[in-house]
Amino acid sequence: MDSQRIRTVGFMATYTTAFEWTETNREWLIENPIRIVGYVIVALVARFVCSRLIDRVTRRRPGEGSMPLLLRHLRDRAPSGASRAVINQRRSQRARTIGSVLKSVVSIVLLTWVVLAILSVLGVNIAPFIASAGVIGLAIGFGAQNLVRDFVTGIFMLLEDQYGVGDIVDLGEAVGEVESVGLRITTVRDVDGTLWYVRNGEIARVGNMSQEYAVARVELPVALTADVDRAQEVALAAAHAAVESDALSEHVTGEPDMLGVQELSADQLILRMTVTTKPNSQWKVQRTLRREILRAYDEHGIELPYPRGQLLAASPN
Repeated sequence: MDSQRIRTVGFMATYTTAFEWTETNREWLIENPIRIVGYVIVALVARFVCSRLIDRVTRRRPGEGSMPLLLRHLRDRAPSGASRAVINQRRSQRARTIGSVLKSVVSIVLLTWVVLAILSVLGVNIAPFIASAGVIGLAIGFGAQNLVRDFVTGIFMLLEDQYGVGDIVDLGEAVGEVESVGLRITTVRDVDGTLWYVRNGEIARVGNMSQEYAVARVELPVALTADVDRAQEVALAAAHAAVESDALSEHVTGEPDMLGVQELSADQLILRMTVTTKPNSQWKVQRTLRREILRAYDEHGIELPYPRGQLLAASPN
């Protein structure tokens, strides 16, 4: 009986101590952990929902057309002569890159919010952290301003669709075909096969030769003694025959236009002709027109400057 009473007294004492200890530290043992877990759960759910929404607007779903929802209100400057597969690939690349940026922004914002909320629950004064974060952010901004400029320029470049994979562009030092487009770096392959890595923040202007249409410009040197009107007629006839052939008909969208004498010098004159073509087809059209016009000049006896090579002045001996 005494032992049972002793056990009862011991149990009650333990119960009382546990209750008093729990009541005293309830905020740290129950309330704060629940609030912290709640903040984490809210952040995870918010990130999941935002990611799903971003995926919904940046990915093409079957039966909803070939353009992601995000790009339907943005101007699309894909080459008019590009295939459907190339256009879809370009749109998908833009949408994926923009979606990746949006997801990163959402993750950073939610992570910052969770950290500050947890510190606030733990009773830490977050005002110094906010002030320090501002100072640190300012320092990072000054130290990594080139990197920030690259990313900001890349984002606007993607939103505006200034160029895409497969376009022929002039970025200043680098001229060639775009092989990849990123938020920080654009790679361009030039005519010699050199791969250029161009930082987006260093691009001051972009000349895109693959949007909407192109113009094939052909310069025709003719001797001063040649009949200019006849030379123009022969060149124009040869150009019309060339653009109507199977080799060029699918690349040309307009009629050849003879502009006339472009340049006059002491030993020759230059005739200029232009033809409107599909994007990236101007060089093929130029080469073909030069060949056919040269053949026509030879057949019709149109004199070229220096037909036997440039004559050197005789020595005074």
